[in-house]
Amino acid sequence: MNINEEIRSWMMAGQDKKYRDFQAKLIPTVNPEMIIGLRTPALRKYAKELAKREDADEFLTDLPHKYFDEDQLHAFMLSEIKDYERCMEGVNRFLPYVNNWATCDQMSPKIFKKHKDELLKNIKKWLKSKETYTVRFSIGMLMEHFLDEDFDAKYPEMVAGIRSDEYYINMMIAWYFATALAKQYDAVIPYIEENRLDAWTHNKAIQKSVESYRITDEQKEYLKSLKVKAK
Repeated sequence: MNINEEIRSWMMAGQDKKYRDFQAKLIPTVNPEMIIGLRTPALRKYAKELAKREDADEFLTDLPHKYFDEDQLHAFMLSEIKDYERCMEGVNRFLPYVNNWATCDQMSPKIFKKHKDELLKNIKKWLKSKETYTVRFSIGMLMEHFLDEDFDAKYPEMVAGIRSDEYYINMMIAWYFATALAKQYDAVIPYIEENRLDAWTHNKAIQKSVESYRITDEQKEYLKSLKVKAK
């Protein structure tokens, strides 16, 4: 039995049909028949074990996978890879096959924290992609790694420049700006004051900010006053 067969066997043995039905409602872009129904903690634990194996690449290069759960496992395995070059190669190989927000958002390689300069070059490349979840992933990486000590005013500029009809991209832009307002309020509030985002994303960013405990009550009231009428 090779690693791919082993993984598929493990997944089928752990199938939870009720959880599968629950997941299907949360991830409408995935065919419910392609969801096995495995819980995230179990997948993360299994991914840590598999990532250490010498035959791990047999699974990581066998794309596309059939099941959503296999994509989830793949994302978690990539997140465990400790060699930056190998990890980035794997991420770039996998991103074109990511077809849902969950796999996109849960892929967060730990090694990226130690290679910010190289990561930023890839983020700029991903931002120009025509693939919905590649763009979403790039914004997520900017949000995760470049809103604290590595923040630069040019980063929200990059995100604000994105225009898309894709819900899952616009939702991530809103999430980015809500988080940016919590961490870099003075630098980011002009994007809201000057209506630099499309109306829907603008209002969604305000909504998410108002729901955040990291925004002061005074800031929340001001943000509410900046809502615009959607076209």
